[in-house]
Amino acid sequence: MSWSGLSFHVRVELKQFELDVEVHTSSETLGLFGPSGSGKTTLLECLAGWNTRARGEVRIGDRVLFDSASGVVIPPQERRIGYVPQEGLLFPHWNVRQNILSSTSPDDDALYGRVVQLLELEPLEDRSPDALSGGERGRVALARALCSKPELLLLDEPLAALDRPLRRRILFDLARVREAFGIPLLIVSHDPTEVQALCEHVVLLEHGKKVGEGAPAELFTGGLLAATDFENVLRGNVVALGEGTAEVQLADDVRITIPCGDSELGAPCVIGLRADEILISTAPLSGISARNCLRASVLEVAEQERNVFLLAGLGVGRSVRLSVSLTIASRRELELDPGREIYLVFKTQSCQLLAATRGT
Repeated sequence: MSWSGLSFHVRVELKQFELDVEVHTSSETLGLFGPSGSGKTTLLECLAGWNTRARGEVRIGDRVLFDSASGVVIPPQERRIGYVPQEGLLFPHWNVRQNILSSTSPDDDALYGRVVQLLELEPLEDRSPDALSGGERGRVALARALCSKPELLLLDEPLAALDRPLRRRILFDLARVREAFGIPLLIVSHDPTEVQALCEHVVLLEHGKKVGEGAPAELFTGGLLAATDFENVLRGNVVALGEGTAEVQLADDVRITIPCGDSELGAPCVIGLRADEILISTAPLSGISARNCLRASVLEVAEQERNVFLLAGLGVGRSVRLSVSLTIASRRELELDPGREIYLVFKTQSCQLLAATRGT
């Protein structure tokens, strides 16, 4: 079934504020981003039909799921929405296989087998939920939601409880799910890397209100998310493979070298690069081990108490943008003001492959 878009205007009175959010989108991967307590989970519960205090309306294409004004309330089990809450909410008295099958018909073995294989759950089928790690429980909850044949999949902070290496692994799983099943995703997160890697469109929430909306590349740059551990997320295609490395084309005139990982020639990939892993030089460097030395220009500078958050543009039209964190002293000594020509220097190993698909 082709995706016909999601529209909603939801209002709920909460203790601290009123949640009041309106969104109309045809994007197949929508992110809800904001700090804890901004209303993200409540909004998901309204879309899924779990919150009975909501007012407003929810539509998938022309199908009305909820309209408080006209009294239309489709129950959660009939909305064809898969919902994976933060806790997973697995049935503790059932094993993994039973939990997954609880959302599908008994004769749909093909779908079950495909989901279990994709999420690498075969070795866990006979385990009980209390014998699973946090990442494993998350994959089981995701498998159960997929087996319900949803028209839309809601994911509430799918990586929040995991450490950084495991979050990167599950990012791969989510990217593979999106590619394999073609199910539209709505992802709630306060992790900008997660949202940038998975989403085409992002809605920013604060205190129950929409304060921004657009493509991740437009929202997650410059001073908006100034932080030393901010991670740039870049998209490109693998154009060459070397000894343990891969060359990735980000734009017609911008290439970077990354660890090979699971890269395949011709395959699209998503790469993470932390802002504090990038060095700035005012002249081209040679005779160093770092494989990446890219010509760029300073676009924006946001100065904080102790650090500077710099936005640099690369390539023709400055279509590729990287955020860099550095000290105030470095910024002043190098005279890094908007318009200054610079070189961005970073090691191959500083680039982390976040998601990849197979080449054609």
